[in-house]
Amino acid sequence: MSKIKTLRKLLNEDKRQVIIAIYNNVVHTGITNLLSDEKYLKLTYRIRFGKKINLNKPVSFNEKLQWLKLYDRNPEYVKMVDKVLVKDYVADIIGKEYIIPTIGIYDSFDDIDFDELPDQFVLKCNHDSGSVVICHDRSKFDVKKARRKLTKRLKTDAFYWGREWPYKLVERKIFAEQYMEDNESNELKDYKLMCFNGKVKCSFVGSERFTEDGLKITFFDKDWKEMPFERHYPKSKLEIKKPLNYDEMVDLAEKLSKNIPFVRIDFYEVGEKLFFGEITFFPGSGWEEFTPSEWDETLGNWIKLPRSDIFN
Repeated sequence: MSKIKTLRKLLNEDKRQVIIAIYNNVVHTGITNLLSDEKYLKLTYRIRFGKKINLNKPVSFNEKLQWLKLYDRNPEYVKMVDKVLVKDYVADIIGKEYIIPTIGIYDSFDDIDFDELPDQFVLKCNHDSGSVVICHDRSKFDVKKARRKLTKRLKTDAFYWGREWPYKLVERKIFAEQYMEDNESNELKDYKLMCFNGKVKCSFVGSERFTEDGLKITFFDKDWKEMPFERHYPKSKLEIKKPLNYDEMVDLAEKLSKNIPFVRIDFYEVGEKLFFGEITFFPGSGWEEFTPSEWDETLGNWIKLPRSDIFN
């Protein structure tokens, strides 16, 4: 590629990032809440990827996630995305030994009695992503900061950002659960298994979340060989070893993803013990780009949509 073409590409990418940033601010005002799900998804896809979405015959991974938002409305998904209710759901299928213990469930932050909590714990909202507050030492815990964050997130409707319909129906709560840590790395790595029609095709690991240069996402195929692409976040430069319980993770993920077109099943490994994390139907809400971009279509080909014959 010539220097001029490279410069044009960089300028166009910078322009798109500016447009996306402006659009995100518009979305946060609530103006786009007035749009139907289909119109909102078409508009957002066009802005984020610079092209029209094909909902009549979706091909790419990100296109198919948007299609599934609109047409795959299994009511079971509501309790599967509820971070409180999902624990009983998963325990019934694979066993309660894989569940991180819940300490308390609260309607509001002010309902929490911190004197009843252990020295270390984790607070989360049950209806969104990212509302995590970790307490390493209760005597030094910043209650005011935690109140601000969790009260704000409890009021936030996670549905409107990505139109992920199950979240609209979750009864919002704050819950406390047992603190977990990998003693070897002093962080809790996420092992996220991508299940396509009930089969694990690939996985990715979230690591280095609290480092100066931020989260790394590294993809592996089913044989735990690093895959040659990135999705929105850079891959780690560190060696990420195959988890001790990886084969068991695959087996459990395939049990939990049976008869579902696409779903991501997350696990943690603490020492030699395996714990369930969460269930996600729309990673990154289907808004995250692949580099190289052709992997968007490769992963899309792995999803067999319900009643795909209607597109023939």
